[in-house]
Amino acid sequence: QVQVVESGGGSVQPGGSLRLSCAASGSIFSINDMGWYRQAPGKERDMVAVITSDGSTNYADSVKGRFTISRDNAKNTVYLQMNSLKPEDTAVYYCAADVRNRWFRNFRYWGQGTQVTVSS
Repeated sequence: QVQVVESGGGSVQPGGSLRLSCAASGSIFSINDMGWYRQAPGKERDMVAVITSDGSTNYADSVKGRFTISRDNAKNTVYLQMNSLKPEDTAVYYCAADVRNRWFRNFRYWGQGTQVTVSS
C-alpha cells in the first residue's frame, strides 16, 4: 500500500503566499511524476504543476510565474510554493504520485486534499 499525505493549506489574503507539501510512503520502488491538481467548487479537477523524477516541470498557464514546484527524491516529497495568490486560486489542492512498485507495476495515488482559500 502507498499513502500520500498533503499539508500546508490554509487561508491567506490576496497577494500572500503558502507552501504545500506532500509525502508519499509505503510500498514504493520508485516514483515517476509527482504533481499538484486543484478543484474549485462546481468545477473539474485541473492540473496545476507537475514535476518528473529528473526535475522537469510543467505548469498551468494560470500559475506560471507565481507557483514553483519542487521535489526531494530522497524523501519522496513534492512541494508547491505559491506566491502572489489570487482569489481564483481558491480550491482544494490534491497531490498525485505516479508510483512504480516492486513488481514494476505503475499506479497513480492521490492525497486526501488540502483546502487553500484566498480572500480579503
